[in-house]
Amino acid sequence: MKMVMAVIKPAKLDPVREALTALGIDGLTASEVSGFGRQKGHTEIYRGAEYAINFVPKSKIEVAVSDDMVDRVVEAIRETANSDNIGDGKIFVYELNQAVRIRTGETGNEAL
Repeated sequence: MKMVMAVIKPAKLDPVREALTALGIDGLTASEVSGFGRQKGHTEIYRGAEYAINFVPKSKIEVAVSDDMVDRVVEAIRETANSDNIGDGKIFVYELNQAVRIRTGETGNEAL
């Protein structure tokens, strides 16, 4: 099992969710986060004053998948979240040692 975590633009959250649902992904976790990468934030003008926005709002999604689904999930996220602009985000994949469904006690891939 693997955990796929992606940090994407908030406007891309619904399209990514729809793309993952089309792959048969039953659930994911989404969080509102903020951070910066190569873009290093930006400046905005509000009521005539200029403000530096150092942390850019992003959406983080986490999806637990079986090993055979990882490449398809990563590619679906990459294709859907891509706008060819700086700040599109990143995808991380890491090992998931155990999963347990609380209600039924199922473990492993059955718990996903």
